[in-house]
Amino acid sequence: MIEEFLPAPPDASVYAKAPLAIDVVNITKRYGEFTAVDGISFDVHEGEIFGLLGPNGAGKSTLIRMMTTLLAITGGTARVAGHDVQRDPDAARRAIGVIPQALTSDLDLTVEENMSIYAKLYGVGAKQRKESIDELLELVDLTKWREAQTKTLSGGMRRRLEIARGLVHRPSIFFLDEPTTGLDPVSRVAVWEMLMKIKDTRKLTVLITTHYMDEADRLCDRIAIVDHGKLVALDTPRALKANVPGENVIEVQFTDMTPQWEQRIRTLESVASVQPEGAGMYRIMTHDGSLTTTQIVAMAIHDGVKVKSLSVQSTTLDDVFVHYTGRQLRDEVQSAAKYIPAMRL
Repeated sequence: MIEEFLPAPPDASVYAKAPLAIDVVNITKRYGEFTAVDGISFDVHEGEIFGLLGPNGAGKSTLIRMMTTLLAITGGTARVAGHDVQRDPDAARRAIGVIPQALTSDLDLTVEENMSIYAKLYGVGAKQRKESIDELLELVDLTKWREAQTKTLSGGMRRRLEIARGLVHRPSIFFLDEPTTGLDPVSRVAVWEMLMKIKDTRKLTVLITTHYMDEADRLCDRIAIVDHGKLVALDTPRALKANVPGENVIEVQFTDMTPQWEQRIRTLESVASVQPEGAGMYRIMTHDGSLTTTQIVAMAIHDGVKVKSLSVQSTTLDDVFVHYTGRQLRDEVQSAAKYIPAMRL
């Protein structure tokens, strides 16, 4: 896979002694009787890439909107760059850059015009504005398109423009809400590479929300798994995967199964858990992938059960999500819009 050639993020212990860039304590958001975010607490150290992982509708975007002063907090506190976002929102805004999930650049303006207007809104002076735009366009590989109208850019190029625009005022903390949703695989990897390069060049702290397992695994030093508005796990990707029983995952599909077939799989000596997925599909966690595979095939031949497909892999963040929530992370829309009043921002 392409992403295997990207450098792995450093061990999170590198940042453990760094000052806090974000400190969230028991933060809550309610809409009437509906609780979108339910008492979540976490912190992010300077220089970290911190991920909020969960399905659509889990509360990730609501968390970001509260931390970036766009949404009032019902309960708890959030401090960004040392500023309480409720008591001193202007100071917090000056310290952050925000890239929402939707593309918001003006299609009729050029790449440079989009960035220049954004910099002026932040009061960036002419000299610094030019230097910052030149540097960022080089970092996101858009220098030769600076005079192009934004509507002529591809989706991946527009996303790179949005990221550059969000950094034009030199924030110290960068929030990205689902930054690669809708992009093709090659564009996604290009955005990952660019984010890692910008983060190191600008010495940024980054908080990213995503429902892509590979994105969180590749980019993030630590990950908070959010589901139904609650924090269900928080640690490094490596530590989260180490907490899942079994070192290997077998995905297998059977036909012509005998009545006790699933129970027979569960009793195999190295099997830690068996997750039925419908239509004869099973996700099997095992401490010995080779042994379990051999035993399953031999047992299937003996019982006349057909193995339609079979694959073995190492533990992934998808397995982590299943372990902590009891279900797979799916790209599904779980809209809470009926609970959310229209807002003017």
